[in-house]
Amino acid sequence: MQIAQKWLTSKANQSVLILLVGGLLFRAIIAFWLYPTFDEAYYYLYSLHLNWSYFDHPAIVAFTTGFGTWLTGDVSQFTIRLGAILCHTGSLIFLYLTSQKIFSPKAAYFTLAIATICPIFQIGFGILSLPDSPLMFFWSASLYCAVTEFLRQPLQNESYSSNSYTPSYRLAILGILVGLACNSKYHGFILGLGLLGFCLTSPPHRVVVRSPWAWFSLGLFIITISPIVFWNMQHDWVSFSFQSARAVPKTGYNLLNVLLVYLAQVAYLFPTLGFPLWRVSLQPILRKIKQIFTQKPITYQDNFKTEKLLILWVSLPLILGFTFIGGYRQILPAWTMPGFWGITLLLGQQAVIWEQKSRLWVRRWLLGSGIMVVSIVLILLLQLTLGIFQKPSQYALLGGFLPVQNDPSTELIDIQQLRRSFSESPILKTALQNSSFIFTNRYYLGGPIAMSLEPVVQIPITCFDIGNDNRGFAFWSRAEQWVGKDALYITTAPFNLRQDLMASYRNHFRSVEEIEQIVIRRGGVAVNIVYVYQAKTLLKPYPRSYGV
Repeated sequence: MQIAQKWLTSKANQSVLILLVGGLLFRAIIAFWLYPTFDEAYYYLYSLHLNWSYFDHPAIVAFTTGFGTWLTGDVSQFTIRLGAILCHTGSLIFLYLTSQKIFSPKAAYFTLAIATICPIFQIGFGILSLPDSPLMFFWSASLYCAVTEFLRQPLQNESYSSNSYTPSYRLAILGILVGLACNSKYHGFILGLGLLGFCLTSPPHRVVVRSPWAWFSLGLFIITISPIVFWNMQHDWVSFSFQSARAVPKTGYNLLNVLLVYLAQVAYLFPTLGFPLWRVSLQPILRKIKQIFTQKPITYQDNFKTEKLLILWVSLPLILGFTFIGGYRQILPAWTMPGFWGITLLLGQQAVIWEQKSRLWVRRWLLGSGIMVVSIVLILLLQLTLGIFQKPSQYALLGGFLPVQNDPSTELIDIQQLRRSFSESPILKTALQNSSFIFTNRYYLGGPIAMSLEPVVQIPITCFDIGNDNRGFAFWSRAEQWVGKDALYITTAPFNLRQDLMASYRNHFRSVEEIEQIVIRRGGVAVNIVYVYQAKTLLKPYPRSYGV
């Protein structure tokens, strides 16, 4: 307690605490009100089918998503996000400590502020229950451990030693942390390769390959990732095949798409932060290229410092690699973001240099960015939950301007409305009691349905997708176990008119008849309809595949 009181007497530390606690409360508010996304609800199903690994991702996301529901006994959008919220706070702390260790307390504060403000970090890492949340926790812990291990010996006139290094027990801890990052998302393997690349390109650290600690670390790493390997061995390496196939070109290369990926990254990071992050990412490389072409002698001041080399090795492979892939296939926004997370360390240090020239400018830059990001996020939250831009809506501003049929956010399902309908409708209650299982036509619809049925009824849920994209559902049950059973088919308005779907289901069931329509409202207006069908007697196993 005395240590904490002493720590809080510093104004700088008080500012750090305000950022951490303020960010935590802000993210908690968003997490409480925002409807669950389809991916989050799908990962909730992971927590109902605990296993060594899964088709889409490794296993830790099942535990971070299930943490809040197991702790509270309640299933809601907030409880499935509780693990992500806490993980992100831990990630921010590790990032702050890393910057403080290699640069300065001032740089650490700026780094923390930048990482707190960036909207993609807030939402993708700190609110939504995605594999990225535990990934970034163990990524940040790994980076802190790596800095403590590789940059721990200061010289008299330098921050860290560039001439000597002795491997230590921390390599064993690092092996476990990188393994846990891999168990969160396959990006963790790129982190491990980046650390290896740093050791091979930093002359003092090449001795690591001959160290017993390094080989012990490798053994611990292999043990830590063994759940992934074990599950894939049992399932013909299907998860590795699925993820690696995403890097295989399916179309010709388009440089315009690379530019669009770059601009999208800047937008997700927020332009006032995205452009500077890209600048500090490429600046050392561009300086090296200039030196090569001009044949200018490389001085110590021009060379990569050890700490910068480490940051670039764990960051640039993701940033440049996925940006390049964007030239021949669509990439998701979160794929490059762990790289930019590390680059915030460089931007935080750059902000210290800028502050020496204009303290007022840096203050306005960060404060203005923060105000804009918070305002935009809150406005989007009001639109998603109340429909303030929706036309019509009882909460619409100036009458609204976005027609319901043109608003893709209406596909999000308010599970509370759906739960009330399942618990209050006599027809649905009877149908649930008389059915052996529920199926839907898209894997991502199963999650919101499962969340809404808790605690109304305990009933298995599966997916019958004529496009053969059943994802995890292909592994959570056997096709023949439902033969001869009655089911409920549940889908939403965009799929209800699909004649090919109904033809397929009627070919497999003795009869399929609509029994109920559940209207989902936002702003007092119907924005979506959930259709419930009674499917009598499954005549033959429905084809099960995970091909996409």
